[in-house]
Amino acid sequence: MCAICGIVKRKGRVEEGLVKKMADCLSYRGPDEEGYYFEENVGLAHKRLSIIDLKTGKQPLFNEDKNLVLICNGEIYNFSELREKLIKKGHIFNTKSDNEVIIHLYEEKKENCLNDLRGMFAFAIWDRKNKKLFLARDRLGKKPLVYRIKNGEIAFSSELKAFLNLPDFEKDIDFEAVDNFFTYQAIPSPKTIFKSVKKLPPAHYLIWKDGEIKIERYWEIDFSKKIYFKNEDDYKELLWEKLRESVKIRLISDVPLGALLSGGIDSSTIVGIMSEFSNSVKTFSVGFDVEGFSELEYAKVVAERFRTEHYEFIVKPDIIEILPKLIWYYNEPFGDSSMIPTYYVANQTKNYVKVALNGDGGDENFAGYPRYYQTKVLEKLLKISKKTFLLNKLNKKLIEKIYNNYPYNFYSRIFKWLCEADDFGFCYAYTRRLTSFSPEWKEKLYSEIFKNEIKNYNSFEITQKLWERVNNLDLIEKMIYCDFNLYLPEVLLVKMDIATMANSIEGRSPFLDIEFVELIAGFPPELKLKGKISKYILKKKLKDFLPDEILKRKKMGFGVPLGKWFRNELNNYLKEILLSESFKKTGLFNCVEVKNLIDEHTEKNIDHSSRLFLLIAFELWRRIFKI
Repeated sequence: MCAICGIVKRKGRVEEGLVKKMADCLSYRGPDEEGYYFEENVGLAHKRLSIIDLKTGKQPLFNEDKNLVLICNGEIYNFSELREKLIKKGHIFNTKSDNEVIIHLYEEKKENCLNDLRGMFAFAIWDRKNKKLFLARDRLGKKPLVYRIKNGEIAFSSELKAFLNLPDFEKDIDFEAVDNFFTYQAIPSPKTIFKSVKKLPPAHYLIWKDGEIKIERYWEIDFSKKIYFKNEDDYKELLWEKLRESVKIRLISDVPLGALLSGGIDSSTIVGIMSEFSNSVKTFSVGFDVEGFSELEYAKVVAERFRTEHYEFIVKPDIIEILPKLIWYYNEPFGDSSMIPTYYVANQTKNYVKVALNGDGGDENFAGYPRYYQTKVLEKLLKISKKTFLLNKLNKKLIEKIYNNYPYNFYSRIFKWLCEADDFGFCYAYTRRLTSFSPEWKEKLYSEIFKNEIKNYNSFEITQKLWERVNNLDLIEKMIYCDFNLYLPEVLLVKMDIATMANSIEGRSPFLDIEFVELIAGFPPELKLKGKISKYILKKKLKDFLPDEILKRKKMGFGVPLGKWFRNELNNYLKEILLSESFKKTGLFNCVEVKNLIDEHTEKNIDHSSRLFLLIAFELWRRIFKI
C-alpha cells in the first residue's frame, strides 16, 4: 500500500517543495520508496509500501510514450490475467508491478478501465496530451481519496492532513459534517470535517480539465440478478469456490503475510482457508483483561485447529497516551472505539509480516449484525400491532410518556422503536440502531449556536436517500445495501485502512472481493438470515470446517471495555477532557447535559460510553488540529 498526493493548476508552476511536504506527512503509509513527477503546472507524489515487484515497481509509472503518468495506492489482484491480454494487444510493460496494468488498460478503455479491475485502489492518472487528470476509487471504498478545488486548481491526497501544508488552506469546519459524526461515528462521503475538502465516494471517478470537474459513479451493488437452486448444497459450493479463490489471489505477495484473527466466524474462516494454501500461517489476536470483552480463548481454538503460528496481545487502559496519536492518524473525528484494539493488533503484526488478511465484509454479505434480525422482528411486531390496533394515538402517547420516564428500560425502548417504525418507517428505525446520539439526544446535547449552524439539516436523510434508491428490495437487502454504502466504507474500512497503514502494513479482505460480493448479492435473502440464524448459508457450509464452539458462539463485536474504564481507571481523564474550560469554550454543546452523561455513567451504571467516546474524540481532534 502507499500514499498518493498531487496538485494540478490551470496556469502557473506547482511548487515542488510543497508537494514533497504533502507527501512527507504521509510517509508511514509508504516508508519504503518515494517518487515524484513534475511539469510546469503539475506535481505528483508517491510514497510506497513495497509488496509486489520490490525491485522495479517504483512509481510514478508511465505508458509507452510517457504521455500518461500513474500514481496508485492499492493492489490489483487480477493483474496477471489483465497483463497477458494487454501484452497480446501490443502493450509493453516496464515493470512486474500489479499497478502497471491500470495505465495500459486506461489507454485501451479510458474511464471504462475501472470495470476490469479486481482489487482495492485509489489512483491518479495525468494525461499530458489532453491536459486531463483522472482520479478513481475502488468500488467498496477500501482505499481513501480526498480532494480540494480552489480557483480551478485541484489538490488531492490519500489523507486530509496533507492539505494542512497548503499555504492558503482554510480550516473552516463543516458543521453538518460534525452532526453526521455524532450520528454515524464518522463523516460519510462526500463531506469531510472541513468545508473546502471533499471525499471522492467509493465506486466513483473524477475528471479534472481546465479547472472544471466531472464526478461519475461507475458501479453499484446489484441484488436483481438472483441465483435460484433447489438444493442448498449448490449455494454452499458456489460461495465456497469463490471465497477460496478470493483468499488465494490475496496470498500473492513478495513479502511475508499473515492474518488478523478475532476468533469470530469470519476471520476464522479466512485463516482456515489460508491454511489450505500454506503450511505456515501466522495469526495475530488482541484481547482485554476484562470479562466479556476478550475473544482470545476463541482465537486460540482456531489457531490450534489450523496449526497456525499464533501471537496474542492484551490491551490495558493506558489509552491516554495512544489516543491523541490515533486521532492524528484518523485526520478527522472518528468515533468507533474499536479503532484502539485494531491499531494495537496491527502494531503487533508489523513486527512479523507486511500483509495481513482479515474477515471484514462477512457481516455485510450475510446479514450478520444483530440489527438485521431485530429489524425483521420489528417488521413482524408492527404487522401484529396494526391488526390489534395496539399503536393507536392513545397508546402511542402512553408509550411516549413511559419512555420519557424510563428511557433505559428494555421494554420501553422496544415500544418506542415500534412507534418510530410505524410513524417514520423502517429506514428511520434502522438508522436509530446505528446511532449513539438520536435526534432527541442531540436536541439536549447541542447548544443553540450549534443548532443554528445546522438549521434545516437532517443527518438521517443520508440513510433515507440510500433506502429510497432500493425501495423495491426485501427489508434485509435494504439494510445490506445501506451497510455497503455507509457503515462499511465510512466506518469499518476507514478503521482498517488507518490502523494498518499507520503501522505500515497492508490489510486484505477476501470477503470484500468484488466478484464474491456480486455473487452473494444474488443469493436469496432468506439464505442470509433464516429465522434467528444469521449468516445461515455460510454457517451451513462451515459445519465441518470450523470448531463447534466458534460456529455456535454468540456474536461479539470487536468491543472495548470503555464502560468499565470510564467508571474507574479513565474516569478522571474523562472529566479532565469533557469538563475542561477548553471544551466549554467551543460553545457547541450544552455542558450541563455533558456533565449529566458523565454522572449517569459513573454513578447510575447507565452505559453512555459510546456517547462519551464520541465527545472525547471530537474534543481531542479539535485540540490536535488546532481548531
